This record gives sequence, C-alpha cells and structure tokens, in this order.
Amino acid sequence: MTAPQPRPAPPVADATTLRLGYGTNGFANHRLDDALAVLADLGYDGVALTLDHDHLDPFAPGLTRRIAAVGRRLSALGLGVVIETGARYLLDPWHKHAPTLLHDDPTRRIEFLRRAVRIGADLGAEAVSFWAGVRPETVSPQCAWDRLVAGCATVVDAADSAGVTLGFEPEPGMLVQDITDWRRLRAALGAPARFGITLDIGHCRCLEPWPVPQCVAEVAEHLVNVQIDDMRRGVHEHLEFGTGEIDFPPVLAALAQAGYRGLVAVELPRDSHAAPAVAARSIEFLRAAAIAGRTEDEVPADIPGVPA
Repeated sequence: MTAPQPRPAPPVADATTLRLGYGTNGFANHRLDDALAVLADLGYDGVALTLDHDHLDPFAPGLTRRIAAVGRRLSALGLGVVIETGARYLLDPWHKHAPTLLHDDPTRRIEFLRRAVRIGADLGAEAVSFWAGVRPETVSPQCAWDRLVAGCATVVDAADSAGVTLGFEPEPGMLVQDITDWRRLRAALGAPARFGITLDIGHCRCLEPWPVPQCVAEVAEHLVNVQIDDMRRGVHEHLEFGTGEIDFPPVLAALAQAGYRGLVAVELPRDSHAAPAVAARSIEFLRAAAIAGRTEDEVPADIPGVPA
C-alpha cells in the first residue's frame, strides 16, 4: 500500500513555529478516531500514537487494513504522527511493560518493535520511539546491557530496511535513564544514522545534571522526538504544565533555536479521565510559553550548541 506522508513541517523561525502534539496514551478512554478528532479540533499539529489494545493494536487481526484506515484519518485531519511503544500491559496482562529487551526471552518485545517499525513506515511516521526497560533483579547489569545492545541492533536493522527513524528514550529508573546512558548505547551500536533520541522534557528536570534548555542543546544534533510535561526534581511524575518546577519559555526557545522540526508532544498518560480539558489547557499553556520564549534573554547565550 502507498504510505501516507506526514504533513511537512513549517520553517523554524522562532519559538512560535514549534509543532505541538499530544500523546494518545493520555486519551486512553477515547476511541482513537475520536481522540484524533478532538486533538485536531484543538489545533494540535500531530499525535504521539501509543500502540495499545484500543489504539491500533499491532497484534489484532486485520493490521494492514487498520493501518490504512488510521493513515487516512491522520491525513484527513492534517496530523503528523510519531509512534510510541510504551503500552503497559499489551504484551503481558500480569506484568507492566514485560517483556522488555532485558528479559530472558525478549521475543515478544522484539516482534512488537518490528511491528511498530512497520506501522511507522506505513503511516509515514516522523519517528518510532522505544526504551530499555527496568533491569530484572535476576539479570546482572552486564547481561542486561548485552541484551539491550543486541536487541537494539535488531531493531536498528529493521528500521534501516524500512527507512524509519528511531528515537530511543532515556527513562528514569530504566537501564538507560539519562543522556549519558543514551550516548553510551549509541556508541555501542556503532552510532547508526537512524538511531536518534527521544527527549522527555520532564525527565530532564527530574534527573539530568544540566538545566533543561542545556539538555536540549546537548542532544540537538540527534533529537528526533520530544515529549513534554512538567516535573519536579527527583520525582518521576508527569504533571500538568504549571504544577511542577520547569520554566518552559526558555525550553521552547531552545528547541526552536536548535532547529528542531519534529513534534513536541504532551505526555500526560495519567490524565485520560479529563483528556479534552487537559489537552485544551496544555495547548494554551504551550502557545503562551512559546511566545514568551521569543525574548532574547530567555535562552542563556552560553548554552553549548544553541546558536546565538
């Protein structure tokens, strides 16, 4: 089938040109068609589509037909898309996120990621995002690392064959939890061209050693997917904007000045009970923050990698 192509990104001239998206894991109580319509009506530019039981289940029958239907829907609504793979119980009804690439038998996870790559290719997704997982207590750190590198290499091969860009996400508490860990993994894989980074802005505040705008600059060259939410230092809890500790105008200005052209997708997976209202508040907040971020003094001149 002919893959629908994502809507072209507008030129990046200032902070207001950032393309805003919303994660469908924050619309878990909506049918996917309805969630996409709500987000388009609110003015979002795209979606971060988490493959899950009710949102394009990659293991349910009729996958090719369902991919085509979602592609038509995205195209009709003018929405770009990235593919997310953080479904909690899709692979194992008893154990959250299991199996990961670190488990004794990662077969089902690898098949899931291969299918995600296929779906990403068919939908013209801007990136397919995935992560390491938490190291099982029975698995040694070295064994877990070796398994991760081997599993990622398999996914990279699939992405290369499909022409899909991968965004690997550092996740607090997982084997790869920060930018330094991501760099180590990328090096172990031989620095593949399609192996980029998914940067969660909240995670930067949670545990990275740098100010959040500097985190953007540190990975600007490899940034292929951005998730955005508020957070507090040392607490991995995705919060609505304005309820955490992040100063967002400098962050959005840093993204724009770094030339990032992908989606900046709101990541609030525990707010599905009030999804339309939360999504409406979120886009209003981010638009205001983007305008505020245009002032010259919002992004410090000494942040490495951010053009003056």
